[in-house]
Amino acid sequence: MQRTVRTFSIENIATFKQNLLCWSQQFETALWLDSNNYNQTYTSFNSALAVEEFTSIKTDYTNAFDKLKEYQTTTKDYIFGYISYDVKNDVEHLKSKNLDNLGFADLYFFQPQKLVFIKENSVEFHYLRMVDDEIEEDFKTIKNINPSVFENSKSDIKIKLRIHKDEYHQKVSKVLEHIKRGDIYEANFCQEFYAENATINPLQVYKHLNDISEPPFAAYLKLENQYALCSSPERYIKKEGSKIISQPIKGTAKRLISQIDDEKIARNLMRDEKERAENVMIVDLVRNDLSKTATKGSVKVEELCKVYSFKQVHQMISTVVSNIDTDLMHPVEVLRSTFPMGSMTGAPKVSAMQIIEDLEETKRGLYSGAIGYFTPENDFDFNVVIRSILYNEEKKYVSYSVGGAITAKSIVENEYEECLLKAKAMKYVLLNAQ
Repeated sequence: MQRTVRTFSIENIATFKQNLLCWSQQFETALWLDSNNYNQTYTSFNSALAVEEFTSIKTDYTNAFDKLKEYQTTTKDYIFGYISYDVKNDVEHLKSKNLDNLGFADLYFFQPQKLVFIKENSVEFHYLRMVDDEIEEDFKTIKNINPSVFENSKSDIKIKLRIHKDEYHQKVSKVLEHIKRGDIYEANFCQEFYAENATINPLQVYKHLNDISEPPFAAYLKLENQYALCSSPERYIKKEGSKIISQPIKGTAKRLISQIDDEKIARNLMRDEKERAENVMIVDLVRNDLSKTATKGSVKVEELCKVYSFKQVHQMISTVVSNIDTDLMHPVEVLRSTFPMGSMTGAPKVSAMQIIEDLEETKRGLYSGAIGYFTPENDFDFNVVIRSILYNEEKKYVSYSVGGAITAKSIVENEYEECLLKAKAMKYVLLNAQ
């Protein structure tokens, strides 16, 4: 089915983006992706909004990638959605037995009836089943909308820790024991912060979180009563023609007010042996994952341990690329062979996933999964769901999780402090955006 496309010029992109997000709230299903004008290679658009299901797939992990492969092949259109961390159980003989108070499906994608791209100073509307002048009317409505949804509302939220400090120390010590025995080299151990009986304005919280972070892979997901408010700085994987790009993050340092001190802490991060070791281990894992679908000799590291600076933190990022034979390799197979992303598991991947499943208290679900899209040309782009707030409106349950890579050089107290640093933005917006 062909999409009707209309393009309009826009004068104030920031205002239009805010209005567009407000307009999206009338739909039961909406997914917003925002690069925040981040100046980086391989960015396809400034922002994208997909709303209103035409077709969709929602499933648990059982044969999830086969079902996605069939759906993407049959649809031959833009599809937007997510792959939760627990789809690992489809890739390997694993299980997810921990507590789940959010209830997201393991995998969900939808073909949007209405799709809007913002590119530089223009906006493109791509509609299925368009009626008369629907695009023009929607464009006028969006331009003139009153963004009242961003008005402040009051709510009392009490944030709790699923794993308290002493228990965190005990669990990380167990990870270190596995490392010393040679079971694993590295594991990404995560913990949940949560609030019960909580009512929030999801769009308002998302906007506040995005404003203070401005990450390159932000996302706002609304699925009836479930929400993901994502300020991710990390790309999981992208396909652009025959090229595959993965950009794992390992290594974090806080931003400082003084420019001299801030530049110094960034330089120190770049030279930190422990942080570089974490990053290099995951780069090796990603290289191995990409080699499963790559043409011979095409796996390369374009950037190794480069420090990027965001509003809240400095991050050490590497870029690993490969090429595939697009005539022989289905795009979903690239996802299957690399999922879950190594930056959120550890190495060796399967052993690390088994260990962290035993030690963590909550099911990860959408956290440390991936949100993104496929194009009609079989390209795709997915983030890593980190620095994110998840919300079940019906259950009045708010959750955000953070993690850190544990290696032989890890100091437990430092790992705990790094988790608190990563959690800072989510905690701040929940306590101050209401």
